[in-house]
Amino acid sequence: MENRIAKYLSAHYNLFQISPSYKAKRLASKYRFLDYMIERYLNMFSTEEELEEYLNSCSFPLKKSIRCNTLKTDCKKLEEIMLEKGFVLEKVKWLQHGYVVKRTPPKPSLGSTLEYLMGYYHIQGLASMVPAYVLNPSYDDFVLDMAAAPGGKTTQLSQIMQNKGLVIAVEKKRSRIRALLSNVNRLGAENVVLIKTDALNLININKSQFDKILLDAPCSGEGLIQKDPTRRYKTTMDDLRDFAHLQLSLIEIAYELLKKGGYIVYSTCSVAPEEDELIVNFAIEELGMKAMSVEGYPASNGYIEYYTTRFSNDVKNCLRFFPHKQGTEGFFLCLLKKE
Repeated sequence: MENRIAKYLSAHYNLFQISPSYKAKRLASKYRFLDYMIERYLNMFSTEEELEEYLNSCSFPLKKSIRCNTLKTDCKKLEEIMLEKGFVLEKVKWLQHGYVVKRTPPKPSLGSTLEYLMGYYHIQGLASMVPAYVLNPSYDDFVLDMAAAPGGKTTQLSQIMQNKGLVIAVEKKRSRIRALLSNVNRLGAENVVLIKTDALNLININKSQFDKILLDAPCSGEGLIQKDPTRRYKTTMDDLRDFAHLQLSLIEIAYELLKKGGYIVYSTCSVAPEEDELIVNFAIEELGMKAMSVEGYPASNGYIEYYTTRFSNDVKNCLRFFPHKQGTEGFFLCLLKKE
């Protein structure tokens, strides 16, 4: 396993050796990003104007959004209750239970209402709601969530499954387990079993047993710059390579644990192709998986060309979300099938 990953990363070594141009350095200074990130964006976006539109969008806060939790309430009822409290909710057409919060009262805050504490809704980014819908687990599925905390996607899987079937939620950090357990209990996710372990240890359990797997992989979080401006300048190229190595290891383990004919959704809150298309391309070319077409979301396609690298044509089936295009956090996901 390790040799295959090392060989793959070595073959794509150039992606982690970006030399910033003068233009990249100029824009990096203007927007306070690392210059290698700007050089990458110059390759990702079609024009410099679009690049600056993206960079500007990173300075504005994300829309507040929530997921109505139908394990606890009816969404129409939630709209009415929240309106009485001064919260104006707007339904997102492409998300079954997603709402943008258009207006909030001076108090209470969105995270301190009685309805929040009772689990009627969960505060969640719009794009981050998409992976669970795309995975679309059925009532009798055996599902694995490989990096579960803080539990937004885990509890959403339970909601889709109507608390039937079984979701195994894995988290290695004790501090994050507490948040995960709190959300599982608050949102009434009764079909979840929590396991405290490093997902890398899952290589030691029985293979080919899960119907569906969600791998919302640990990443640089480069899509969340609006929430944390330090992400503009804290991830080095070496850090990025370390993330890619971990992500490749996790997706290979996920493949081993998945039944034939089963599905993995791979997702990150990063816009970096080194953490996104590069990983999916490995699943396609090295593991023999198929990237499935997904419809119904206003997303951009995955990149099949990046610098001197050409990925599998199927990588275009991946979904990308950007703040300047979709008005969401930066996000990436892909639905993969084990043939």
